[in-house]
Amino acid sequence: MASTFNHEVYNDYIEHMRVLEYPMLKDSLYLDHAGSTLYSKRLMDRFHAEMMSSLYGNPHSASPSSQRSTQDIESIRLRALKFFSADPNEFDLVFTANTTAAIKLVLEAFREQENGFWYGYHADSHTSLVGAREVANSYQCFESDEVVEKWLGNASEAGSSPLLFAYPAQSNMNGRRLPVSWAAKASSRSCFTLCDAAAYAATTPLRLNDVQSAPDFTVLSFAKIFGFPDLGALIVKKKCANLFERRRYFGGGTVDLVVCVKEQWHIMKSGSIHEQLEDGTLPTHSIVALGAAIDTHTDLFHSMDHIACHATQLARRLYEGLSSLKHMNGRRVCKIYTDERHSHNDSSTQGPIVAFNLQDSQGRWVSNAEVEKLTSVKDIHLRTGGLCNPGGIANALDLSPWQMRENFSAGFRCGSENDIMNGKPTGVIRVSLGAMSTMSDVERFLDFVTQFFVDNVEPSTTSVLSKPLRSDGSLHHRFYVESLTVYPIKSCAGWQVPYGEPWDVRKEGLAWDREWCIVKQGTGAALSQKAYPRMALIRPHLDFKSGVMRVRLIGSTEHITIPLSKDPRQFITPDLNERLCDASVCGDKIKARMYTLPAIADFFTSALGVPCTLARFPAATRSSPSVRHSKAHLPNDRGSSPRPILLSNESPILTISRSSLNRLNETIKAKGGKAAHHAVFRANIIIAEDPLSPPGQERPWAEDDWDRMTIGDDIGETEFDLLGGCRRCQMVCVDQKSGEKNQEPFVTLAKTRRFGGKVMFGVHTALKSGQDSEGGTWRISSGSPVRTWNRVPDEV
Repeated sequence: MASTFNHEVYNDYIEHMRVLEYPMLKDSLYLDHAGSTLYSKRLMDRFHAEMMSSLYGNPHSASPSSQRSTQDIESIRLRALKFFSADPNEFDLVFTANTTAAIKLVLEAFREQENGFWYGYHADSHTSLVGAREVANSYQCFESDEVVEKWLGNASEAGSSPLLFAYPAQSNMNGRRLPVSWAAKASSRSCFTLCDAAAYAATTPLRLNDVQSAPDFTVLSFAKIFGFPDLGALIVKKKCANLFERRRYFGGGTVDLVVCVKEQWHIMKSGSIHEQLEDGTLPTHSIVALGAAIDTHTDLFHSMDHIACHATQLARRLYEGLSSLKHMNGRRVCKIYTDERHSHNDSSTQGPIVAFNLQDSQGRWVSNAEVEKLTSVKDIHLRTGGLCNPGGIANALDLSPWQMRENFSAGFRCGSENDIMNGKPTGVIRVSLGAMSTMSDVERFLDFVTQFFVDNVEPSTTSVLSKPLRSDGSLHHRFYVESLTVYPIKSCAGWQVPYGEPWDVRKEGLAWDREWCIVKQGTGAALSQKAYPRMALIRPHLDFKSGVMRVRLIGSTEHITIPLSKDPRQFITPDLNERLCDASVCGDKIKARMYTLPAIADFFTSALGVPCTLARFPAATRSSPSVRHSKAHLPNDRGSSPRPILLSNESPILTISRSSLNRLNETIKAKGGKAAHHAVFRANIIIAEDPLSPPGQERPWAEDDWDRMTIGDDIGETEFDLLGGCRRCQMVCVDQKSGEKNQEPFVTLAKTRRFGGKVMFGVHTALKSGQDSEGGTWRISSGSPVRTWNRVPDEV
């Protein structure tokens, strides 16, 4: 096949075909086919036409529509077996919700064996295979292929418990393919085999025509092959049918008769394996969609062999391109995780996945969270993190069990932004290609990495943002407070404090700042503009004369009024219980008071299109201290204990410089972009330079050097500590007037303001350590003078 395959011609065909068949790809770069591939327009049209022209009923009935369902389900079952070259006389196919559900069916059967079972699994296994160990009598993790081969070569020990060996056909982490010979070798030592073919079958023909060498149980996902429907399957050798005879649970459709009144008795169906295992009503419409998916897949891509050759060529170019990238000083940009024995030139040993991490020109790891922020802005879809492959990640990153436990104790969780622990990354970047990927996708991604992560100039070694600092006592007077803004509801629009009005500063931040949040009903998770950009259109207004916060939605006449008081009656349910919700804010678990008035929930639910309501996390008192604190990674926080915060992300107050914003906007406009409004940075304090300063004397980025500042005059000054630069994410790209997402200013910041792999703009700020406990009342106002003190790197 490969010798007659013209990749250039085929790639051109895919490029033109997907304009019509995959319109959702316009402007998007989709590189997460190992997670789920995409569905075509032709598939959806074909399925829609089938649904509109045919009547399908419950297959457990006897009506004509039910018989149609039964007939089509069985026909599609046979077609699916044929797709995998599986002889229906030797194999049966059980429809499941997904691959994990298929695995659980196998484990349920083995768990019910009289003496339990022994379980062995390869370290490259997906988490769903690893979790199976918890129901086995005993288990072993095989750390490498060599250990597996050695075990397979040993004489089997007779025992009363069956043996089950599980492994992936292809690692979902880095795409390496494991030996196909293992199933036959395991069978020779009376060991059953469970093969996870979900990642493998997506881009390669899964052929089960050789019954002797095929696994006993093969699990897979149709969604990863066709994009739609969301179905999985268990393909099982019929000779293994006796293993399911001890299964105790039964559901509708899997029994011939059930007695439950006066006597307890039932008889399971004794026909095919799928009749015994498919509990309840099958997802008829999804299975019908599978028939359309098989037909459409062949129409569009001709064969799985074509897909395999195409994806291999793309992966080879991607691997070679990333491998060749170097910084100006000669250091490599990418650390690619691949086995030397598995070449991207050989589809028998390597699938179309490249797993890697990025390093800067000084050899420091680039945070995957920072990479994902930028890919989101550039509409690039890939996956980062642990990828549900704990063994593969541990081996690739050389993470010992004690290190992983230590990381967990230090606060690391799956999805954490702080993903570099003790000098090591905790996850990888995965680019996975699929049937509708093209060479232009690969080139676009290589251009992206080159543009944002290849250093073409020697980096400065004296940046104050990357070194420990101390105050040098330098005093500067040329600044004043341009404006003060509070954000009463987290992630919603700000409310600007009237110019010149004194405003209270508390240890948690400015008064009334981020005291409320919008939480999902049911989960309590606090919403943010990252996922719900329309939150920018929710405008709170503090009305102290009336004692309320008025909240309106831009573009709507609706509004609600929230009392500013902490009257507990606002949070009391009809049964007189206070409604507290376990809210999740930036990974912290808090107890927030949830409003019970239906009109409040209705307003926010209507505004955002998701069931949600308002909750309050009021400022701490002596009897109710704050349970959230500033983040430990802030580089310049020299306080003796963490600073208390309300619902802000990392610190009590955020300060930005107007001069720095001007310089940033000059850079953006020089490239033809639109200047960023200060509101996108959601700062509490904007500091500007004295308008009477000589022209050309503006000092952008001066705040990078500051150690502390005071606001006010000699009669009354409030002193602040500056805790370090503010890490930025793609939320700064949400237009605060329209709620629309743009690429700027994050793209320009990523090119000009990256320090230690993190994109910075603005400085975290707090009342001077110790000042907040002196018992005074601290106030600041816009228009007040600002004095700043510089800091310099500590002596080495």
